[in-house]
Amino acid sequence: MPTITAFASSPDEGQGHARDMRVRWAFEEVGQPYDVELRSFEALKQLEHLCLNPFGSIPTYEEGPLVLFESGSIVLHIADRHRGLLPDDPDGRARAITWMFAALNTVEPPIVEWEAFMLLEKDAAWFHDRLPLLEENIRARLGRLSDYLGEREWLDGRFSAADLLMVTVLRRLEPSNFPGSHNIVEQFPNLSSYVERGKSRPAYKRAFGAQLAVFRAAQR
Repeated sequence: MPTITAFASSPDEGQGHARDMRVRWAFEEVGQPYDVELRSFEALKQLEHLCLNPFGSIPTYEEGPLVLFESGSIVLHIADRHRGLLPDDPDGRARAITWMFAALNTVEPPIVEWEAFMLLEKDAAWFHDRLPLLEENIRARLGRLSDYLGEREWLDGRFSAADLLMVTVLRRLEPSNFPGSHNIVEQFPNLSSYVERGKSRPAYKRAFGAQLAVFRAAQR
């Protein structure tokens, strides 16, 4: 049975923003049981964990001698091993993988930059001057995504690993992640509906519940 690592006490307080959520969701979509080893922030920097992930982050994936890190790589591996997350035809599969890369390499970076700014520079004198620029960078990416998605239900035909990653990326903008902020995704109704479709999937709900249970256990 594959084993993944996750935060013992997630900084997102169980809201499903930690990147192990992506892996949990992928497992749930394909019906693959998995084990979880919880790590404290201190344990992430110890040799035992660094042997799994040299950058000291989560999630990691172990299955026999195979060790992987990076959530996108792990999700792609799960999709390769199990039916249901990638199309069967080669062209459809290639398009889905392209959108997986787009979610992580094109859409997510300006969102992560905004997150870091909100966390680390909220008291800086330049905060209110720079914030609109960062939000406009996000808005530009979401505008392109919105134009492409149009009235489609999913990015390319049926739900795939590409949608799984894209939905988790867009969720990082939810106000629950930064109380008091506004959700830029809501400025694009088709993207907002797209995220809600992803969140309504039974596999998503099971994955979210599993991550939330870890946080609740840590609070006891």
